[in-house]
Amino acid sequence: MAENETLECITEHERILQEIESTDTACVGPTLRSIYDDQPNAHKRFMEKLDARIRNHDREIEKMCNFHHQGFVDAITELLKVRTDAEKLMGQVTDTNRRLQEAGREVTAQTEEVIRCRIQQRNMATTVEKLQLCIPVLEMYSKLKEQLESRRYYAALKTMEQLEKIYIPRVSQYRFCQIMAENLPRLREEIKEISMSDLKDFLESIRKHSDKVGETAMRQAQQHRTFNSAVVKQVGVGHYTKPVYSLNGRTHTHTPNGLLIDDDTGDEEEADEEVLTAQDLVDFSPVYRCLHIYTVLGDRETFENYYRKQRKKQARLVLQPQANMHETVEGYRRYFNQIVGFFVVEDHILHATWGLVTRAFTDELWNMALSKIIAVLRTHSSYCDDPDLVLELKNLMVIFADTLQGYGFPVNRLFDLLFEVRDQYNETLLKKWALVFREIFELDNYSPIPVDTEEEYKLVVSRFPFHDAEIEKQQDFPKKLPMSQSVPQIYTQVKEFIYASLKFSESLHRSSTEIDDMLRKSTNLLLTRTLSSCLQNLIKKPHIGLTELVQIIINTTHLEQACRYLEEFITNITNVSPETVHTTRLYGLSTFKDARHAAEGEIYTKLNQKIDEFIQLADYEWGMAESDGRASGYLMDLINFLRSTFQVFTHLPGKVAQTACMSACKHLSTSLMQMLLDTELKQISMGAIQQFNLDVIQCELFASSEPVPGFQGDTLQLAFIDLRQLLDLFMVWDWSTYLADYGQPTSKYLRVNPATALALLEKVYRGMKDTSKKNNIFSQFRKNDRDKQKLIETVVKQLRSLVNGMSS
Repeated sequence: MAENETLECITEHERILQEIESTDTACVGPTLRSIYDDQPNAHKRFMEKLDARIRNHDREIEKMCNFHHQGFVDAITELLKVRTDAEKLMGQVTDTNRRLQEAGREVTAQTEEVIRCRIQQRNMATTVEKLQLCIPVLEMYSKLKEQLESRRYYAALKTMEQLEKIYIPRVSQYRFCQIMAENLPRLREEIKEISMSDLKDFLESIRKHSDKVGETAMRQAQQHRTFNSAVVKQVGVGHYTKPVYSLNGRTHTHTPNGLLIDDDTGDEEEADEEVLTAQDLVDFSPVYRCLHIYTVLGDRETFENYYRKQRKKQARLVLQPQANMHETVEGYRRYFNQIVGFFVVEDHILHATWGLVTRAFTDELWNMALSKIIAVLRTHSSYCDDPDLVLELKNLMVIFADTLQGYGFPVNRLFDLLFEVRDQYNETLLKKWALVFREIFELDNYSPIPVDTEEEYKLVVSRFPFHDAEIEKQQDFPKKLPMSQSVPQIYTQVKEFIYASLKFSESLHRSSTEIDDMLRKSTNLLLTRTLSSCLQNLIKKPHIGLTELVQIIINTTHLEQACRYLEEFITNITNVSPETVHTTRLYGLSTFKDARHAAEGEIYTKLNQKIDEFIQLADYEWGMAESDGRASGYLMDLINFLRSTFQVFTHLPGKVAQTACMSACKHLSTSLMQMLLDTELKQISMGAIQQFNLDVIQCELFASSEPVPGFQGDTLQLAFIDLRQLLDLFMVWDWSTYLADYGQPTSKYLRVNPATALALLEKVYRGMKDTSKKNNIFSQFRKNDRDKQKLIETVVKQLRSLVNGMSS
């Protein structure tokens, strides 16, 4: 057995040695590790085996070296013999190379000279060829410089175009041509800037000369057409022809079909007189030149946009009037001259250039200008309080409109404005009548008119169209008419205003229809603006009480009914039937309705303010143990006040009294609820709740007594339904029913909000705790009080959960 194991060990060591000899050194580790994993002394035997193998290899190496040693010595000997021959060969090669270099040096110099001459010949030929190409470019560029210096910009642009498309491409590889090519855009920009500078000078020139151009155009228009003929043509023909003024002393007129008609109807002197045109006053050549240059440069759109933008800016400046223009007629004349001059120039540009300005652009400018002109005239004419100045303004407006219409601009809105100018006279009347109305209202006693005799009655009826069958049936005097003294006075003053307004229209020589329309419009202004404003101011005055407001409502009702008589009054003056299609109706109905509604609203406001005054007198003892058994004094006084007030309201028309009564009850209910829930009120006793309940009962009794007729069922009592359900909940202490039925549409306490109930319950709880402490300071709560306290705490928790659920 020992021999077998030794034999296996030797075999294994032999295998490991072979593996070590044939394996890379990086992988020897696992092989060596296996030696130590075998028997305990295996590594010693392996080391012995390894030493033996090393000795064996050493013997083999020594044998091999002994075998090859003699050959190595022979090779070294041969190499030493060859070195002497190599040194001799190296010396011969060096000498041969030296002699060859000396022989070829002269040949190389001659060859380089020949190459240099050939290059010079080729360069000279190329230079001559290229110079022949460059000379025309230089000549054209020199020509371009001369054209720029002589301000022949169009020819310069053409030369630039030839340089770019024909000449420079032939020699584009040269630096000077590249510089020329890079310089051409700059030259174009310089031309554009120079032409644009000329255009700016032109724009400044026409801005300065617009006044003179407009003055000339308006004077010529005034010579050829009178104001009356212009109006006739506007109304009858529907279009105007355009005058064209020439320097040959003859005037031509463009007819609608484009033909020219000689106007020889003027006097000899007018025919011989030289007529100035826009061209005579303004040099238009800069704009033509600039337009042409920008067109050649392909940037016409930029030029058009710039020109139109600048003209728009100038239009806005021209349309801006002087602050004191309204003081004299000369201010208006200068304003109109500048505007006419501006649009005469634009009309000339429109017809003298192709597309620089279009009809659409001039129409846009004119529409913008027209709106501004109308606004300016409306504003400044409103400052005119002199009728003569208003008439002068009207004449200037006619000449202004006639002149511009002759150049094809629509001026219908200007002629419409002429009809508005006549209303400026009425504006002064409106201011005067506003003072008259205010004085009438201040002197009125706001009580029905007492009539002691029949003569007094007839006098009132003659001044105001009053008809009441019941009062007329009364045979006995004295009588009382429902309106106050201001009603017939107001009616009389409205008629006086119509007469005063008619005086101005008489000098206008207008038709009856136009006069009728003017009178109705001015009367409408008097009613809807002046009288309405006076009524509104009257209603808002603090000294006007409920009684006065009731009388104002009655007065406005009678004035509203009298509006149809004013219609008849105007018809009798103008003899224009009210059935005419275009007849303006009087707006007095809406005026008096608005005043009446304002008075009604003021009644509601003052009534609520009066209720608040009574509420402020409330002095509840919130800690009382028991109620007094009767309603509070302040509340009874408030109810008596409401009863007496609503008796006066029975004279009011419509549902005003019902609305006022419902508004008062709702406001009272809301005020009482706010009193209970006041945050400054920390605790309430059940006795105070009982006292408060007695007051609410009195409010409900007042509501059920029908203080104002016309309510159906218990409609008025519903104003207090929130208070009633809340107080019943606390009086009956029916918390189980409230919590069980909460959210059900049939709930007995449907109108009680959990937050409201919680707030009031916490105040009652604090009141009970305070009462218990006072009654039994040194002892705990009695059993009944403790049970009630626990019940309240439970209800408070449930109410808070309901409130939190609503908020979430």
